[in-house]
Amino acid sequence: MSRVAAFLYGGIVYLIFFVTFLYAIGFVGNVVVPKSIDSGAGILTPEALLIDALLLGVFAIQHSVMARPWFKRGWTRLVPEPIERSTYVLLASLCLMLLFWQWRPMTEVVWDVRNDTGQRLVLALCGLGWLTVLGSTFLVSHADLFGLKQVTAYLRGLRYQPVGFATPLLYKLVRHPLYLGFLLAFWATPRMTRGHLLFALATSGYILIAIQFEEHDLIGYFGEAYRRYREQTPMLIPFTKRSRTARTTANPRGA
Repeated sequence: MSRVAAFLYGGIVYLIFFVTFLYAIGFVGNVVVPKSIDSGAGILTPEALLIDALLLGVFAIQHSVMARPWFKRGWTRLVPEPIERSTYVLLASLCLMLLFWQWRPMTEVVWDVRNDTGQRLVLALCGLGWLTVLGSTFLVSHADLFGLKQVTAYLRGLRYQPVGFATPLLYKLVRHPLYLGFLLAFWATPRMTRGHLLFALATSGYILIAIQFEEHDLIGYFGEAYRRYREQTPMLIPFTKRSRTARTTANPRGA
């Protein structure tokens, strides 16, 4: 694959991802976008439950399986290595688009915060979650996580160097601030419907399972350094481990 074509491909994929990410904020928060998680007047039915569960399952399987080292080793026999990460990001974005498009709303209310101050606090927490998600990607290497570093190195004829260990800010507090941000964003809503609750429960379960696979891979990459970090630093809830400050933190590329 030509270097220019690979670079253009990576750039286009990144734009697709970024638009999808912005749409996800509107989708979960029920703002701006033409179709959100609670659009329409759907109710809980076996058909709606099955379709939404399948949509969530498609994203979870793609997002997790394609991130595993054994899959990457086989996948790069078909997909050129410089665009492997970009292709992963593209397929993840397409799975999210499918979910946005085919999501079946279940709008029966589980809880509804009507107090103005309470609403503002919950929405601020949701916004903090999304900022944590985006900020976490920049703390290590946003360009690496979304394939831009790989295609840029290929364009310049340089050898790609994976991101190693670092200790930037949030990663001193928890091992997975990106996942923590998603949990805040998905659960912090002043009006929780059954459909939104299904989404939050399913994604939370996926996150807890994905962390186990990811940390297994990270131990394989970094060995004892990651084991020490895991012992010293909480997984998702800050200040729940009393230990020495870790000198290293996990690279979230497997997310």
